Amino acid sequence: MASSTCALALVLALSVGASVARGSEPWWNETQVYTTTANSGGSNGVFVGLTLIQSAAAKGAVCLDGSLPGYHLHRGFGSGANSWLVNLEGGGWCNDVSSCVFRKGSRRGSSNHMERQLQFTGIMSNRPDENPDFYNWNRVKVRYCDGGSFTGDGSDAAAGLYFRGQRIWQAAMDDLMAQGMRYANQALLSGCSAGGVSTILHCDEFRGLFPSNTRVKCLADAGMFLDTVDVSGRREMRSFFNGIVRLQGSGRSLPRSCTARMDKTSCFFPQNVLPNIQTPTFVLNTAYDVWQLQQSVAPRTADPQGLWSKCRTNHAFCNSNQLQFLQGFRNQMLDAVKGFSASRRNGLFINSCFAHCQSERQDTWYANNSPRLGNKKIADAVGDWFFERGDAKYTDCPYPCDGTCHHLVFRGDH
Repeated sequence: MASSTCALALVLALSVGASVARGSEPWWNETQVYTTTANSGGSNGVFVGLTLIQSAAAKGAVCLDGSLPGYHLHRGFGSGANSWLVNLEGGGWCNDVSSCVFRKGSRRGSSNHMERQLQFTGIMSNRPDENPDFYNWNRVKVRYCDGGSFTGDGSDAAAGLYFRGQRIWQAAMDDLMAQGMRYANQALLSGCSAGGVSTILHCDEFRGLFPSNTRVKCLADAGMFLDTVDVSGRREMRSFFNGIVRLQGSGRSLPRSCTARMDKTSCFFPQNVLPNIQTPTFVLNTAYDVWQLQQSVAPRTADPQGLWSKCRTNHAFCNSNQLQFLQGFRNQMLDAVKGFSASRRNGLFINSCFAHCQSERQDTWYANNSPRLGNKKIADAVGDWFFERGDAKYTDCPYPCDGTCHHLVFRGDH
């Protein structure tokens, strides 16, 4: 059993106040304001300015509020000058008119509210001591302002909403190709959370941008949102994803390899798209994803008596019955990737941590005390897989056996 001194706990320093019903992810992804019980090691990554895609308006490729989409590009150098890492930003979804109207007043729905500079950390860092394999690549973060994982194609004139995620994806790729990505000798598409879903949904499209002799792969971090039953017996994520697909007209953009055999909502779930992806893909996920624990496994709506309120905020307070339920969730996660992981070209890193998103934070991607499986840090495992240096399939034993986790712990229920 892991001792409390081994497992790094991240204690959130603000109240976390979002829910699936409101169409947004918990605010820890928004602000990353937390204190730690151990030295997590900050990043010295570069700050990169926002570029608005001027050609997007003519294509109707606009954010929820009609503003221009954008990205942050830091140019590669040396041996990485012709290598491209394209990261699709995450940040929840909106599944009805009211949640999308709320969202368009934020940086998740309008470039008018986006930061003009973002720090590139983890897999985006420009420092070899923080990001050994990709530090000198061209690294791009495509901002997320459509609320539908870059899939929507529609609008709601009465509400002043544009659902243009698929067009934003295309406009961003067109612009990046013109910026030199068409000369790439290798490329990696990545994203975490909602961006992890986007990565899986768009992976083969990304592959199709390049000649067949270009090495192209995809990395999905914390994107395995499962079509699972919550503690009250309902399928919270299915009803939520169904709202997105219906509202935003996402069905036309979802991979046809899936929609040819399943309904459109099922094809928003990565577990149903993975089996037919043609492009080599790496799945990075925690077996006890805290976003899903809080929002779709044991959401407050499914727990009116508050029996899960302590477990939701701190895994150490989960009782034996709750842990047994969560072990069942872990088993579903492992089952969902079983066929996928049988392919030699794919990679896997599923650690038994209560966390969410591990590739873009420095402390979990590559630091002295980063999580490990098979004595490999996440950055090492992803690098081994991309460059084909060796096997890159790592599955953890069940909680609480892993003492290298960086667990997320929250102050108070939300």
